Amino acid sequence: MAFLEVRDIVKSFGGLRALQDVSLSVEKGEIRAIIGPNGAGKSTLFNVMTGLLSPDSGEVRFDGERISGIPPYRVIRKGIGRSFQITNIFPRMSVFENVQVALFSHHRENRSALTLARNFREVTDEVLAVLGLVGLADKFDSSASVLSHGDQKRLEIAITLACRPRLLMLDEPTAGMSRFESRETIALLQKISREQGLTLVFTEHDMDIVFGISEKITVLQQGMVIADGEPAEIKANPEVRKAYLGEEIAE
Repeated sequence: MAFLEVRDIVKSFGGLRALQDVSLSVEKGEIRAIIGPNGAGKSTLFNVMTGLLSPDSGEVRFDGERISGIPPYRVIRKGIGRSFQITNIFPRMSVFENVQVALFSHHRENRSALTLARNFREVTDEVLAVLGLVGLADKFDSSASVLSHGDQKRLEIAITLACRPRLLMLDEPTAGMSRFESRETIALLQKISREQGLTLVFTEHDMDIVFGISEKITVLQQGMVIADGEPAEIKANPEVRKAYLGEEIAE
């Protein structure tokens, strides 16, 4: 049984069929890219997989358990972390406070507020450890609003990691970054995935990144899966080349 299974997902908005019988499976520890032209349905699929949208039909299963249709906060507690195309942080808080809030939320079911207060040193160490993973420990007291775009993305990843996910889902993690920032961020994600044993599913427009780190790739077009397989298979697939007009899939 796959770690993450998407089975025959259909999702419509009025008369628009955004997803049509979409299926894919992701193994534990895998790095999987979901790609496709603008409007292919990538973000809609992510929203269905993380509980922001309920499918019209079909189901999503995580670690053997059906999760489609349950609210996002319960999806997070199952062990799925998500970042968005638009950076989702608290700009008026410090870097430290952003991660601290996520950590308090994660521990809420297991520890009372009083217990957390009594173990403030433990919480502080945990926050700094997470910030260290993403290279922001030296900026812990900076306001999130003054960070560069790349560092704000790193902070969002840190917030997600504070919830201790087993599956990390990233919607265009390098959007708006310079080429240098993009390469740094992807190297960071590979490192975290390897060291933390995380399964990673992401969408991305930069084909160098997609083919550089993915173990499997799923390609969407007009809400349907047109290809699914290893990078070499995807690169050689004529339907994929046609979808990208032969311009972005380099030899």
